[in-house]
Amino acid sequence: MKRLALLAVALGLAAPGLRAACGDPAGAGVDWSGCQKSRLVLREQSLKGAKFDRALLAGIDFRGADLGGASFVAAELSRSSFRGAGLEGARLEKTVAIRSGFQGARLAAANLEKAEFHRCDLSKAVLRGANLAKGDFGRTRFDGADLQDAKLGFASLARASFRGAQLAGADFSRAFTFGARFERTDLSAARGLTQEQLDVACGDSGTRLPAGLKRPAAWPCKE
Repeated sequence: MKRLALLAVALGLAAPGLRAACGDPAGAGVDWSGCQKSRLVLREQSLKGAKFDRALLAGIDFRGADLGGASFVAAELSRSSFRGAGLEGARLEKTVAIRSGFQGARLAAANLEKAEFHRCDLSKAVLRGANLAKGDFGRTRFDGADLQDAKLGFASLARASFRGAQLAGADFSRAFTFGARFERTDLSAARGLTQEQLDVACGDSGTRLPAGLKRPAAWPCKE
C-alpha cells in the first residue's frame, strides 16, 4: 500500500485535497500555491484556509471574502481588492502587494512579517495584534486603522500615513519613520518611539506624544 501511495503522488494521482491544481474551483481550503490568476471575481466567497503561497494574483476581487487563516506567503498581489475581507490570522509573510486595497479588511493577528506593501490602502483596516515587523510599507495608508498592539519593529514606514489610527500598544521599535504622517493621531500609548523617529516624521497640534517626547519645531510638515 505504501508503494502504491508513493506511485500515486509521483503520477499526480494523489487523493483530492492532498494537492490541488490551479484549475480547481475557488472554495474553502483550495490550494492555488504557485498559480497565476488574474481578474477573478471572488467577492464574498468562502475561502477560509485557502493557500495562495507564491501565487501571482493580479486584479483579483476578494471584496468581502472570508479568508480567515488563508496563506499568501511570498505571493505577489497586484491591484487586487480585499476591501472588507476577513483575513483574521492570515499568513502574508514576505507577500508583495502593489497598489492593492485592504480598506476595512479584518487582519487581526495576521502575520505580515517582511511583507512589502507598496502604495496600498489599509484605511480603517483592523490590524490589532498583527505582526508587521521588518516589513516595507512605504507610502501605504493606515488612516483610521486599528493597529493596537501591532508589531512594527524594524519596519520601513517611509511616507506612510497613520492619520487618526489607533496605536495604543503598537511597537515602533527601530522603525524607519521618514515622512510618516501622524497628524491628528494619538501616539501617547505607542511603544518604542524615540525623539529621532518623531523628528523625521510629520505631525501637527492634534498629535499626542508619549511622555518624555516633544513636538519637533518642523511640525507641521509641508504636503
